[in-house]
Amino acid sequence: MNIQSPAISVEEDECHPLFRAVPSTVEFNRLRKRLLRNARQAMEDCAMVRPGERWLVALSGGKDSYGLLALLLDLKWRGLLPVELLACNLDQGQPNFPKHVLPDYLASLGVPHRIEYQDTYSVVTDKIAKGKTYCSLCSRLRRGHLYRIAREEGCAALVLGHHRDDILETFFMNLFHGGRLAAMPPKLLNDEGDVMVLRPLAYCDESDLARFAEAMCFPIIPCDLCGSQDGLQRNAMKAMLDGIESRMPGRKDTMIRALANVRPSHLLDTKLFDFAGLDARRGHGELDVAF
Repeated sequence: MNIQSPAISVEEDECHPLFRAVPSTVEFNRLRKRLLRNARQAMEDCAMVRPGERWLVALSGGKDSYGLLALLLDLKWRGLLPVELLACNLDQGQPNFPKHVLPDYLASLGVPHRIEYQDTYSVVTDKIAKGKTYCSLCSRLRRGHLYRIAREEGCAALVLGHHRDDILETFFMNLFHGGRLAAMPPKLLNDEGDVMVLRPLAYCDESDLARFAEAMCFPIIPCDLCGSQDGLQRNAMKAMLDGIESRMPGRKDTMIRALANVRPSHLLDTKLFDFAGLDARRGHGELDVAF
């Protein structure tokens, strides 16, 4: 799809077919603009866009990946995203997976796509004991196949639908269980050095994406086809963050800003800051401006 017009109108005859039946309410228009603004800001902050590249957009059938694809198509239609988009779903062989939903939906909108079948479900259930968490191994296998598909399709980037809440949950999982300060970066080069991983929704609120998906009537495929287990660490982090946000609205925004405002001299990592080299007598070191 190659749209030349930079039009920003959202009238029916001047928008991507995906948006021709959307609500015309002020509330939805504000939601849509906020998500577009946040996605553009993340792409600009991290220099994600290189004109002329081809992006592989991973589509699971969940609200986040549908929202990602819709926002990218919207930006491309408006002439604000000069890249080629290829949607891709990896059918991992989960029982009762509705194979027709995604290809039918994408074809009806004229969205270029590739559906790949790889039975990673059997691999995961063979390697992981019953009752244990499948998600980690499942994710690694899926990512490996997506990298391969990106190479085969000549895509410079694999684009994922992780949002602000995913990033914060990962940060606290690493903090509480991994003993490190790390989250999901909005832009990452894979280990082989040939595919960039992009997360344009890094600043987007999950609740906004949920409302957006409901208004857009996406044909959601639930992530419980493999018997997803309750009580996972990520669920605990989500509940904790939601509890904080309910008591102190706006804390999630503050937390995500904090991840972009790191001061190594006020942490404890001697590999990031030369504490041993601090010497008041020689005037070396960083001034204490934290307070």
